[in-house]
Amino acid sequence: MTEMQRAPNETAQVSAVGPETTGWVGWIFFAGILLWMVGFFQIIAGIVAIANPSYFAVRSGSLVVHMSYTGWGWVHLAIGVTALFAGYGVMVGRLWARIFGISLAGLSAVANLAFSRGSPVWSTIVIALDVVTIYALAVHGAEAAQQADE
Repeated sequence: MTEMQRAPNETAQVSAVGPETTGWVGWIFFAGILLWMVGFFQIIAGIVAIANPSYFAVRSGSLVVHMSYTGWGWVHLAIGVTALFAGYGVMVGRLWARIFGISLAGLSAVANLAFSRGSPVWSTIVIALDVVTIYALAVHGAEAAQQADE
C-alpha cells in the first residue's frame, strides 16, 4: 500500500512506531569520529613508545604500572587499531560497535591514566576524548541505529 492509499490515521500510526530521531544523533557520529581520533592518537603514542622510549618525561619504572615503554607502545597500538574498527562500526549504526566502543574508551582512559606520568598532557587529552565518547555512545546510541535504518 502506498502512502497515498493509506488512511490519515494509518500514516500517523506508522510514523509514531519508533522514537523520534533528535539532533543528538549527530553526537553518535561525533563519537565515531572521536573513536577514530583516539585510535590515531593511540597509534601515534604506541609508535613513539616503541621507536623512541627516551622521548617520555620519566623512566618507565616511574610509571603507575611498571612496564617498559615498548610494552606500553604495544598496548597503545592495540587499543588504537581496535578503536578505528569500533569507530567505523559506530558510524554505520551497529550495536556491537557501540558496546565495544564504550568498553574500549573505558579501557583507553584507564590505560592513559596509568601512563599519565610518562606523558601527562597527552594522556589528559585522550582521557577527556574517551569520556565524551562514552557519554555520546551510552546516552544517545540507539538513535544512530534508527537513523541508519531510514
